Amino acid sequence: MSEKFSKKVSRDTRPSFPKRAVITGGMPYGNKTLHFGHVGGVFVFADVYARFLRDRIGKDNVIFVSGTDCYGSPIAEGYRKAKEAGFDGDIRDYVRKNHEDQKKTLGDYDISLDLFGASGIGDTAEMHNKVSDSFIRKLYEMGHLRKRSTAQFYDEKAGMFLNGRQVIGKCPVQGCQSEKAYADECDLGHSYDPINLIDPRSTLTGDKPVMKDVENWYFRLPDFNGKLREMTAEMEQKDNVRSVVTKTIKEFLEPPVIYIMKTYLDTYKELAPRMPEHEYIDDEKKTSFTIVFRELSERDKASALLTEHGVRFREGKTLVPFRLTGNIEWGVPAPSLEGEEGLTVWVWPESLWAPISFTKAYLASKGCDDDEWKKYWCDDEAQVYQFIGQDNIYFYGVAQSAMWLAFQSENIDDIDVKDTKGHLRLPVLVANHHILFLDKKASSSGSVKPPMAAELLDFYTAEQLRMHWLGLGLGMRSVSFQPKPLNPVAKEDESDPVTKEGFLLSNVFNRVIRTCFYDAQKYFDGVMPVGNVTQSVLDDSEQAVLEYERFMYRTEFHQVTYVLDSYIRKASKYMAKVKAEADKAEGDDAEALRRQYLIDVFHMIKTAAVLLHPIAPRGTEMIREYLMSGEELWDWSNIFDSFETIYGNDRKLKFLEPKVDFFTRHPSQFK
Repeated sequence: MSEKFSKKVSRDTRPSFPKRAVITGGMPYGNKTLHFGHVGGVFVFADVYARFLRDRIGKDNVIFVSGTDCYGSPIAEGYRKAKEAGFDGDIRDYVRKNHEDQKKTLGDYDISLDLFGASGIGDTAEMHNKVSDSFIRKLYEMGHLRKRSTAQFYDEKAGMFLNGRQVIGKCPVQGCQSEKAYADECDLGHSYDPINLIDPRSTLTGDKPVMKDVENWYFRLPDFNGKLREMTAEMEQKDNVRSVVTKTIKEFLEPPVIYIMKTYLDTYKELAPRMPEHEYIDDEKKTSFTIVFRELSERDKASALLTEHGVRFREGKTLVPFRLTGNIEWGVPAPSLEGEEGLTVWVWPESLWAPISFTKAYLASKGCDDDEWKKYWCDDEAQVYQFIGQDNIYFYGVAQSAMWLAFQSENIDDIDVKDTKGHLRLPVLVANHHILFLDKKASSSGSVKPPMAAELLDFYTAEQLRMHWLGLGLGMRSVSFQPKPLNPVAKEDESDPVTKEGFLLSNVFNRVIRTCFYDAQKYFDGVMPVGNVTQSVLDDSEQAVLEYERFMYRTEFHQVTYVLDSYIRKASKYMAKVKAEADKAEGDDAEALRRQYLIDVFHMIKTAAVLLHPIAPRGTEMIREYLMSGEELWDWSNIFDSFETIYGNDRKLKFLEPKVDFFTRHPSQFK
């Protein structure tokens, strides 16, 4: 093994996994097909973990759900543009078409969802409407909601209120590098008061919209600052929570601040006595100074005063009330609370509990009781793993966590972040950094248009792409995806960086498997000999399993691929050595050596296949077929066992024709 993994891992320190698990993948909007970032940045990782847990804890104990995010202003705006371009159908037809396209692409990448639903169409929509109604009513009854009158953008020329994506400007949050900021959130996930959006413009007319007051329901998110701090401190002690998650959450737990350019210092000094009590901070190295407030309401008063006097400023990240409702027509119907009629649920909160809706819909399709979902979302022996992009940590790590905690008690002081007492458990958030395209952030709404996920299958197999994306190390940093066929500056004589990991399987592992099958057919009449595996082979295999398991637990997928690379190459070298020794021998010695080499290397093939099964399901299922094995091959209760322990006797193998590959290259890669 590499020196990187030279320290022995003991069975005594193996990580523990839950008895039941839910895996969720971030929901793609229903106004588009999937670009490569959806699949390569989220869904492949979620799928690999779901497949791993099925093998590790039993497939009946794992539910993998996601679905099309059907509601919200992006969909309404996309439908409006589609109609202008000649689309024939209503908004549900528009969403349904995109949903089916998304579902097909996920299937082409072997994403093994138990349910890929849709929040606005079909049976899952009915379930989602019920769940949304009960969630909001419960939060209201427990006193965690309040009604606020806020200003909303209104286009006087168009004569209508504007939804979130029909307004565009510059993000007011200090340090934000967003290319696009909408009514109350930018495309990097920052939320703010719409009145603070810089240079707003209507996408309908290009005019600057005016502000009109509307009333909506908000979750009292700032009240949960202390509990979120406790939660984050607990998360920092866990080795399966990435630092980007806790770091990002903590950014929003800071007190309310305002950053003002020093050119406005004199104006600020004149206005300061009229502002709520605050702290003034000046850093000589910066071009702006900072004023810090104790409460959000105090900052809001100061912001209004500064705006009134023409002072340009930016606000820092902090907790703000989390909007639950809006007046966009295309949305989940909101419950009538205190006589408010006609409101719909804002897309972000309902997308947070949509995985619960999908879990309930899936279990209902299996004939389970209404409360069966609680065994997966609320039980101490269960765990939810949510795979998301780093831009969405605010919503899942801050807003969702606070709402989940809120269901424990009306009194926030009574909430326990460690023991949820049968209420909703806090999920493990697996957040990836940005997957770039040719060194630039790729976004379907940005200037760099990413390739569609389906398009990449014209150049690569699904398994090649799965292996490559897992090895990029997106859990640690943003990484560029550089497919040679789509790179205009790639040189003809350069290798394609995307195929490196896949060639480990199609070249190295293929050769190991085929050699053993052909030798079994040539010397043992197609029977795989079983017996005692050489101790060094058992030891190496055990270490590979334990290292792999540890990295899977920590969701360090790039390390998982490193373990596999090291182990498969070790198997190849070992096979070459012992096969050569057997081929040089004669008579009974040759047969004995050849038998032992096949016993050893088939054990390594079995170990590698089990570890690869979540990553490369097609090729490994083919291995299982030719080994004439059942599903027990993937069962981790057999992970350290030899074929002799599992089956007892020599096994007849399925005949392998010449030049048959278990792992293939894409046809375009053969020249």
